[in-house]
Amino acid sequence: MTDAIFVTLQVILALIAVYQFGFSLFGLHKKKKKELFPPQKSFAVLVAAHNEEEVVGALMENLKQLNYPKELYDVFVICDNCTDGTARIVREHGMNACVRTNNNLRGKGYAIEWMLGKLWDMPRQYDAVVMFDADNLAHTDFLMEMNNDLCSGAKVIQGYIDTKNPEDSWITAAYGISYWYINRLWQLSRHNLGMANFLGGTGMCFETNLLKEMGWGATSLVEDLEFTMRSASKGVYPEFNYDAKVFDEKPLTFKASSRQRLRWMQGHFTVARRYFFPLLWQSIKERSLTKFDLALYGANVYIVLLTFLMTAVMWIDNSLLGGPHIANLYGHLPLWLSYVAVFANVFTFFVSMILEKVTFKKVYAYMLLFPVYLISWYPITFYAFFTQNNKQWSHTKHTRVVRLEEVQSKQG
Repeated sequence: MTDAIFVTLQVILALIAVYQFGFSLFGLHKKKKKELFPPQKSFAVLVAAHNEEEVVGALMENLKQLNYPKELYDVFVICDNCTDGTARIVREHGMNACVRTNNNLRGKGYAIEWMLGKLWDMPRQYDAVVMFDADNLAHTDFLMEMNNDLCSGAKVIQGYIDTKNPEDSWITAAYGISYWYINRLWQLSRHNLGMANFLGGTGMCFETNLLKEMGWGATSLVEDLEFTMRSASKGVYPEFNYDAKVFDEKPLTFKASSRQRLRWMQGHFTVARRYFFPLLWQSIKERSLTKFDLALYGANVYIVLLTFLMTAVMWIDNSLLGGPHIANLYGHLPLWLSYVAVFANVFTFFVSMILEKVTFKKVYAYMLLFPVYLISWYPITFYAFFTQNNKQWSHTKHTRVVRLEEVQSKQG
């Protein structure tokens, strides 16, 4: 029985790996033609902030320089349970500081839900809502790109999430490599195929009427994934805009990164439990590859956990118990095939960097440590499984002040 279970699970994991690799090939090509529209959509730009006085000023300066008519967008910074000068700095830049104090309902999802309620009560109503984090920098054409997609019929849009500090440490470089891969070989591939994309927590745009109809309702530790699943279950699929870039600050240390990723994985388990089977059942009834793909993405946290557990069991069986006592499908395959699989996995990250024309020299050097970052996901996910009921939101401190011109000049 154990042998049958292990072989079955190995076959399933192998098929999923081939499936994902096959999809990534559709991101190799970038379509150049797109329909352009004059500025006509109005935007409420929401910025979630908790004690962000060190970085919020740079974002306020950045948002003033957007290549979009100033009368068509307003900035609202949600000063959520702040104990520093975030609100003061926002007001000094002439932006709207919306102060929220609620020690019981803490976290970005709750802050957004509160702000949307305030927004709907305002005299002015906007065509769409854009969301950033306080440590972000937006490309000057970001709102223009959102305008183009909204005019083309999109209702939920995810921009290109880039890294503003990839050379600060090996861990920020690892984040950068991961996001270049995600943007090019995951998000763009599905965009090219006309399938759904997933939201990434910042650089997001939502049509106002859709938000009013659905409500926000995403208050888990991963509000972006939760809203992705909610909208997909209603047949509204997020779209990806490759040219709408937002630059995000990444944690400098492995400890800070682990804490952030633990929160992500805890939230992923919650969302997977809630939405995987309903979305999978919808995909079967409707024969929808798009919904199946999103359901599989939602279950990815369990795939990582399962891979880790099976690898650990097989290592213990072989190294400590004098095995193998458990059937291993890979033991019947040629050794060279295993090396090819590992090489192909790592090589896809390198290919994505070449396709994205990454010019950061330090990042290429830091690639030697990138496998450490990848492997570290396994124990983090394992620990998250046993702590997934911990709903306590943890803040990632941001201190890296960078201007958009500096980021773009380093990118060449």
